[in-house]
Amino acid sequence: MTDTKRMGVSAQIAALPTLPIKELWALWDAHFPRRPEHTNRNYVQARLAYRIQELAYGALPSGVRNHLAACGAKHSKIKTPERNGRGSEIHLMPGSTLVREWDDLEYRVTVTAAGQYEIDGQTFKSLSAAARHITGTQWSGPRFFGLKGGQGRDAGGGR
Repeated sequence: MTDTKRMGVSAQIAALPTLPIKELWALWDAHFPRRPEHTNRNYVQARLAYRIQELAYGALPSGVRNHLAACGAKHSKIKTPERNGRGSEIHLMPGSTLVREWDDLEYRVTVTAAGQYEIDGQTFKSLSAAARHITGTQWSGPRFFGLKGGQGRDAGGGR
């Protein structure tokens, strides 16, 4: 790779913090199919910087990506991952919100930084506990919130 190309990538990344938000969004639209839900400037800049490098130098090999994900999981404060129907983990990032309608009411469950689940100021250790709070019956939390395929509940009542 030539020094000119390397400088071009570095210059593009260095310019991101100085760009007006309108230009950042134009750059985003050129690189991604849709905009993120939350318009945090730091996130947009970081994601664009990664994409610029990815296009110039290539993507990380899958083995490296998997290793980094495993390191992140190992050192994460969140130690309560759920498992989906195929035995693999469902990772919900802090700040994620799950929405479910039950008995004509809408419930919003937010994943906390500690890996717990909050509904209207009340915190639960698992999605299943949150589902039990909403329904009054025993449910698989991932199934109740649509993160796991299949119909029905694990045990007890429910709809």
